[in-house]
Amino acid sequence: MLTSAAVLLFTFLSYLVYEVVTFRQTYVRQLYTLGRIISTNCTAALAFDNPDDAGEVLMALKAEKHIVVAVLYDKQGNLFSKYPQDYPLQTIPRDQVQFQEDHRFEESHLIIFEPVVQNNKTLGVLYLKSDMDAMYDRIGLYASIAAAVIAISFVVAYFLSNKLQQSISEPVHALTRTAKTVSEKKDYSVRATKTGNDEIGYLTDAFNQMLSEIQTQNAQIQLFNQKLELTIERRTHDLEIANKELEAFSYSVSHDLRAPLRSINGFSGILMEDYGHLLGEEGIKTLKSIMRNGTRMGQLIDDLLAFSRLGKQHVAKLNLNMTALARTVYDDLKEQYGNKSEIVINPLPEIKGDRSMLRQVMQNLISNALKYSMKRDKPLVEIGAYRENGENVYYVKDNGAGFNMQYYDKLFGVFQRLHSATDFEGTGVGLALVHRIIAKHDGRIWAEGKENEGATFYFSLPVT
Repeated sequence: MLTSAAVLLFTFLSYLVYEVVTFRQTYVRQLYTLGRIISTNCTAALAFDNPDDAGEVLMALKAEKHIVVAVLYDKQGNLFSKYPQDYPLQTIPRDQVQFQEDHRFEESHLIIFEPVVQNNKTLGVLYLKSDMDAMYDRIGLYASIAAAVIAISFVVAYFLSNKLQQSISEPVHALTRTAKTVSEKKDYSVRATKTGNDEIGYLTDAFNQMLSEIQTQNAQIQLFNQKLELTIERRTHDLEIANKELEAFSYSVSHDLRAPLRSINGFSGILMEDYGHLLGEEGIKTLKSIMRNGTRMGQLIDDLLAFSRLGKQHVAKLNLNMTALARTVYDDLKEQYGNKSEIVINPLPEIKGDRSMLRQVMQNLISNALKYSMKRDKPLVEIGAYRENGENVYYVKDNGAGFNMQYYDKLFGVFQRLHSATDFEGTGVGLALVHRIIAKHDGRIWAEGKENEGATFYFSLPVT
């Protein structure tokens, strides 16, 4: 409705401007025509110097109600005659008389000068002043018509909008209400009511079809979720059974296998002590190999049990002084590997973590660094840290045997070794244990190395 009113108003204003311009032009032509008639009729009066005849000619202007004043000047510019006769002399211009055809608009009046000419000889000039009431009356009439048209247009538009609302707006509102219900209640079973076969009806069909598809998809998702829950429940049950079997296996390893190992190692020691002199050199060598492998198997069982128990162990996070922890671990290990190695422990940032677990990490990484660099003439181990992407990154670096990056994917696997047990002792569980501990702390672990040039192991822990 406002748009229609604005268009009508703009059209009226455009037409009004056009009418004002054309009326002014037409009125100027009409007043010139009137002036020429009056000036022609006044030639004899000016020629014979007869003001009374000129007055009678000017009296004919009584028929023109918009003429305010008419003044006839002689060729010297003196007032010769005027209409009306009682018009005040002080309002009649004397110094602005022009003896050539001219006009101007002045204070809502139109003024023209029309020369009185006879035989190409100027006898005087006629001054006509007319009001513009005719134009103002026309403008008022147009304004009244425009106001009536706009008012009628508003009434018609109002009734049309009420009528069209039932066929256009109401279906759209109904569609909006249905969409709001679906959005708020997540009920995709509701449907919008179709009111016709027009564009709104097609839109309603498309909307209802979309709701049907969503409802079907939701039903499929619910069915899939039910199946998934059953699968998870079944897998959880299987996992619980597997965990119980693993616990039973761990108990068996811890008790049933340890006892025979202790017997093997114990009787081997007795045999070495009491009958060693009878076995000979080859027998003693074989007996020592039995005792050494028994001890290694015991260590392997201990590492395997520690690795299996770690999955159930709760992470108790406390503020840890990592520098002090690294020094404590090194002090415990230096007697085992001797004081030959040079170790550099740089200041390490504190972190929140499980003390026993992170001590195990440091112990495994530092012991590996000492073990794999002990065959160097000048073994060097460096421990340090730096901050990167909101994490504290710790590293243990050595100049030992290193490793081939081609086999990097085996580095953190259980029982995966990149060096022979005859060259460097170990069970192949230590790095796997470190990897699981760091994962339980929401961190990462990785390594870089090169054969015979050393290796660097990194692990990152989030800063909390």
